[in-house]
Amino acid sequence: MERYTNRKKFCVILAGGKGKRLWPCSRDKFPKQFIDFFGVGRTQLQATYDRFAKIVPEENILVCTNTDYADIVREQLPLLGEEMLVVEPVNRNTAASVAAAAMRVFKKDREAVIVVSPSDQFVLNESAFAEDINEGLAFVSENNRVLTLGVTPTRPEPGYGYIQMGEPDGYKEIFQVRSFTEKPERDFAKVFMDSGEFLWNTGIFLSSARFLCLTFVNIFPEAISNVGDMEGGISLDNAIGFMERHYSSFPNMSIDYAILERSDEVCVMKCYFGWADLGTWHSIYECLNRGLDDNVIIDSTVMLENCKNNVVKLPKGKLAVLNGLEGYIVAEHDNVLLICKKGDTSNLMRKYVNEVQMRYGEEYV
Repeated sequence: MERYTNRKKFCVILAGGKGKRLWPCSRDKFPKQFIDFFGVGRTQLQATYDRFAKIVPEENILVCTNTDYADIVREQLPLLGEEMLVVEPVNRNTAASVAAAAMRVFKKDREAVIVVSPSDQFVLNESAFAEDINEGLAFVSENNRVLTLGVTPTRPEPGYGYIQMGEPDGYKEIFQVRSFTEKPERDFAKVFMDSGEFLWNTGIFLSSARFLCLTFVNIFPEAISNVGDMEGGISLDNAIGFMERHYSSFPNMSIDYAILERSDEVCVMKCYFGWADLGTWHSIYECLNRGLDDNVIIDSTVMLENCKNNVVKLPKGKLAVLNGLEGYIVAEHDNVLLICKKGDTSNLMRKYVNEVQMRYGEEYV
């Protein structure tokens, strides 16, 4: 990566999600990425920023969020330059925000390479992570591709996305992508894991700034074609200006659907750094160290008797005395206490949030 010196490496952190799957600890006004969930002194956003600051220059880290959370980002990352904060004027999901960030990077450095990452992930081996990121950036600096990072499944997890590996791409541990499957049923997830052909989709991907911007121009032709001076061809410079002026005209679309599932130029790197998505109660239970009788107690004061396979998260200053519980989530935050069976709760949490909002109002969500 001779031509792509360290200063040409950029990172885009996605921090605009609502975090409904970790309700009630994650709330609409203060979602999970801004919480010191594990009592380690750093929020998930700050921990993600710290991780990438060891790989790319700090001045090259951008954060995407929405207007509701912009001030929280500024407070938690005081060294983040204002030009590196990409604030969505309206919610348009991750595709539009990544497009805006990629185009901002391209304006700064037309030879830049970019890694895009969610803000709520657990990485076990950070040195292996840095090595994989650097290898991936070297790859995309020389190839017009979008490179996703995948890890070998350790359980049939229905809450994750899966990437089916195709033929080797000619580089170490890099494969063509045969298919993407988003959050399959548990039985299918087990088939995927047993086949050896599928990786968990970490949600982290890399590309050169130029190729990523051109990919977005091709994805959003309906929105960009509204600009009259683009007749006869869409220039990237014009597309960048239009994106900044007309953000609300872009479709509400996830980055996975916009690029990863529809582009022919996507490949996957098989990685070994140890990974978990910290977006659900189930995934948190699976990735954290378990105590006596396989209970996971998250920064909480608890007395247990005849309890097994539970996950407990309480506010500071609260004590829980639990007896006879097996396989439950016990979580309390502010004015809500949740007690429910542990399992594939992603859709269940969204259902509860929506029902509580309709029945009892915004103050409980």
